Amino acid sequence: VQLQASGGGLVQTGGSLRLSCATSRRTLTFYDMSWFRRAPGKDREFVATMTRSGDATSYANSVKNRFTISQVMSAKNAVYLQMSSLKPEGTAVYYCAAGPSRDPNFWGQGTQVTVSS
Repeated sequence: VQLQASGGGLVQTGGSLRLSCATSRRTLTFYDMSWFRRAPGKDREFVATMTRSGDATSYANSVKNRFTISQVMSAKNAVYLQMSSLKPEGTAVYYCAAGPSRDPNFWGQGTQVTVSS
């Protein structure tokens, strides 16, 4: 399973970013897909998840109503994390993962998001 995260960068407080996780149709078909993040000096934490059918999503309370997870199965098979109203505490390396959100089987390499105050 290959997971290639991208889309991170530097953004001001209140701004938006969209993260992408390129993968395969097979991965999207067989696995729930999630986003996690690790802030400097902190443990990795759950951000959002989507079932493999795409019909259910769940979010950490800290990002609810600001972040949206979605997926596209087409010529470009990918999972996205649309992030809005970003806060400085959102500064972290963001990882996409495949498998059960409580313990994913596969991890991408991460993409850095920095939110300036």
